[in-house]
This record gives sequence, C-alpha cells and structure tokens, in this order.
Amino acid sequence: MSRSLIALLLTVTLVAACDRQSPPPEQVAPAAVATPATGPGAGVLDRSHRGEGVPATAFAAPDGKRVTLADFHGGPVLLNLWATWCAPCVAEMPQLDALAARMAGKLTVLTVSQDLEGAAKVGPFFAKGGFKAIKPYLDDQAALSIGYQANLPTTILYDSTGHEVWRYSGGQDWSGAAAAALIAEAK
Repeated sequence: MSRSLIALLLTVTLVAACDRQSPPPEQVAPAAVATPATGPGAGVLDRSHRGEGVPATAFAAPDGKRVTLADFHGGPVLLNLWATWCAPCVAEMPQLDALAARMAGKLTVLTVSQDLEGAAKVGPFFAKGGFKAIKPYLDDQAALSIGYQANLPTTILYDSTGHEVWRYSGGQDWSGAAAAALIAEAK
C-alpha cells in the first residue's frame, strides 16, 4: 500500500476520532474504571493504565533529533497528543503553554503533534500561537496515538519514575483547579 494511501486512511481515522468519547475499558477493577470528568470540555479520565511504563516509541524533538518519553525521566511529564485540525486540541494549546510556564522545573509539558504533514503544519501553527513554554514535538506517523489507541486530544500524566498515573481523553481546562488536582497526583 502506498504511503499516501496509508496517510489518507490514517487521517480519516484520526479526524473521525477527534474528541470522540472512548468507552470504559473492559474487565477493569472498579477503582480503575475510566470515569467521566466534570467541568468545561469534560472528557474521560482513565486510571486503568496506572503503573504502566512509557512506550519506546520515538518522535521528533524540535531540533529534529529522535527522542522517546524515557528521555524525559527524572520529573513528572504531561504528554499531550494533539493535531492542528482538532478543535479541542487547538483550544488547549494556550492553556498548556501557560501550564508549562507556571510549572517550569516541576513538570515537563510535552505537546506531540500527530499531524501527518509534520513541521509544515505545526511550525506555522506554533509561530502564529506565539507559544513560549511548549515546544513543537512531532509524530508525523501518529505512532503514539496509534500505540495508545487514543482519540485526540489525549493527555497522559507520567510520574518521575516514568510510570503512568492517568490518561485524559477529550478537551480539558488546564488552567483550572480540577486540572491542578489531577497533576498534583504525580510525584
């Protein structure tokens, strides 16, 4: 199958899934079941993957070098999977930038674009947005969202040892008290 056909099929799949509510995982202990969150842009908070380590999936850093989530161990990491064509994703970006500035030195906020056009789409988006604290990481193969079986946006919190705390599917107000309480769960 040609790369362009694969890219088209992946784009159609991701667009159809943007901010779609995922069903709760099956056969999960009651305390770990995905639960609807409350508040603006309420999505689904999923704790069923708690304790899982970071995947070995590589993506591009802003300087073009290949990195993995393991490269960010040592402190909590908030991974946000997003795309320029996803309205809830775009709405979150200024809040994620403000969060990254506010939590500098305490939390790494990684925004990893799942845009198949990579830097051609993300570079102008970041320039127009004037973001100061977040950087344009790229996954133009959408390997992370495919590996996580994630709709966009999906945000995953890892603790300082590289183990998942929770994942949040859907748009979220990252400036609010509810988000601060969720982020405080990472040690």
